[in-house]
Amino acid sequence: MGQPPTVRRALLIVNLHKDDARSLMQEIEAALSAAGVTVVTCAFEGKPIVQPEGPFDVVFSLGGDGTVLYTARCVAQWQVPIFPINLGTLGFIAAIHRNEWSAVYTQWREGKEIPSKRIMLSIKVFRRGTLIANHVALNDGVIAASGITKIIRLDVGTQSVRFGRYLSDGLIVATPTGSTAYSVAAGGPILDPEMEALIINPICPFTLSNRPVVVPVFEHVSVQVEKEQRTNVILTIDGQIVVELEPEDTVLFEKAPFPALLVASGRDVFYTVLRTKLNWSGGPDA
Repeated sequence: MGQPPTVRRALLIVNLHKDDARSLMQEIEAALSAAGVTVVTCAFEGKPIVQPEGPFDVVFSLGGDGTVLYTARCVAQWQVPIFPINLGTLGFIAAIHRNEWSAVYTQWREGKEIPSKRIMLSIKVFRRGTLIANHVALNDGVIAASGITKIIRLDVGTQSVRFGRYLSDGLIVATPTGSTAYSVAAGGPILDPEMEALIINPICPFTLSNRPVVVPVFEHVSVQVEKEQRTNVILTIDGQIVVELEPEDTVLFEKAPFPALLVASGRDVFYTVLRTKLNWSGGPDA
């Protein structure tokens, strides 16, 4: 049993497009305020644009997996536990049912619920040697054509191994948490969510021998946009942030210096959701 945490200041990030989001937001605000906790609420409709000023002792994400991704990018640097409350369809990350939040919160306050540590990506873009973009991601970074899908040319490697030239529709660099997102749809492996590894996964590669590769997190994945391109190229981070790339830009992917701390989203929950989503029966029809 861990040491019971002190909670003085809480943050709520709320996707108001989700059913029951407003009523649950008000319920949590009232419960925390009654316990003497200062509550800061960032509610949004459409694309979230707020950047809350921390630090906080606890954060509640009300929405779906997309809301959790946004929340993690906002607050992971403060190393604050995130309660991912699911108000959408069954999610891999948002695993707390709206009616369970109070019980889970009590378990955490009593030191009985230990957050799951998920590595995050640090993603930097360099142009002619100058850093022009610097972001973090919980799921992935995707380099692809900006318009109708066309083959792009990328040079890929790590600080110790050069993988070579990739001709493909794009490239995904994903965390274990992101292994069940775009990467698995593109034929990538599913990793245990608490592993410390990165997936390098080409999207529809021109050369069939270009297969997904899993590397340890001490490797820094470097991707250079080659000079000869037939289309514009973009970098998409967690499916939510877009950076336009130019020929000869270099994108550096590495483990961020801080993990995301997700409450009630441990390995057991992950595999339960995985079995449900992939319809694992264990029988001859599995």
